[in-house]
Amino acid sequence: MNKKTLSNPKNVKFNDLLNICIKYFGQPRITGSHHIFKTPWKGDPRINIQRDGKMAKPYQVKNVLKAICRLEEKNE
Repeated sequence: MNKKTLSNPKNVKFNDLLNICIKYFGQPRITGSHHIFKTPWKGDPRINIQRDGKMAKPYQVKNVLKAICRLEEKNE
């Protein structure tokens, strides 16, 4: 799984999104159905994904993609 997977937010499985988040941001803190990831910045984009069936919620996929892009900009 990679960033290209996130290019179609309506067609991303939750487990795929979870694995991508773990790869970039480490293990989540889990509260109920929410998986909350730490980021090296304060504020948005925050990474808080939640299971809702098999598929990830499109707005959460978009937030993860924004966070990954911000992380990569910071590392350049």
